[in-house]
Amino acid sequence: MKSRCQKWWLGAAASAVLFVGFGGLASAGDEAAAQAGEKIGVEGTFVRVAETDEGWVVLGYKIANESVKEEWMLLDVGMTVLPGVKGQKITRDQIKLVTPDRQVIALPSAEEYGKARAKLAAMSEKANMMGDSINYFPPGANQVCRIGFFSDPTKPLQGIAYDQVDLSSQRACIGRLYFHVPGGIQYGNYNLDVKFANSVVKVPMKIMTKDEAKEFEKQWKQELKEAKHKGHDH
Repeated sequence: MKSRCQKWWLGAAASAVLFVGFGGLASAGDEAAAQAGEKIGVEGTFVRVAETDEGWVVLGYKIANESVKEEWMLLDVGMTVLPGVKGQKITRDQIKLVTPDRQVIALPSAEEYGKARAKLAAMSEKANMMGDSINYFPPGANQVCRIGFFSDPTKPLQGIAYDQVDLSSQRACIGRLYFHVPGGIQYGNYNLDVKFANSVVKVPMKIMTKDEAKEFEKQWKQELKEAKHKGHDH
């Protein structure tokens, strides 16, 4: 896997990632501000990256954004730990979804997932065709690994689910998460929270209307263009 991550700071030459820092996202889509000590980046209209001094999480949520009112949310996610950080395990209970009304939702049980498998298979096929790349990791994280909390719903006789994933700074771990959202997905600000050993990486995402998504993309591209231009001026 080719890691793709360059300097995040606005003004960095040829930056591929827009660094939006503390509260900066509010100007490009009114998403939740970063917590103290965390950095948030934008890699596309529906791709977010968040990091603390310890953990790194990249999130793709294009299919979730197209599933408003549906009671299941699909997220593509990647995780690693930063260089110099000791390897660690992430288990199912360390991952939560926080809804706009502050509900905290855990990953579903194997039984709950199994009952929804047919619906999730169709959603997964759509994600395979239309989902965004989340191949954005720090330099050095180039060994591919699977986040296998769920088996592949499109292949009922194949795949094994695992209750944990082993992270190291050399491993770029990618997988798919599913959450059951009571009452259905609504427009507004969500967080995907991943608890690392000494910190929680909170990845903000906003479920947007079509008009909001267009405006977000327009602003993001303009800010990225300005950042690159400033970089060339230095």
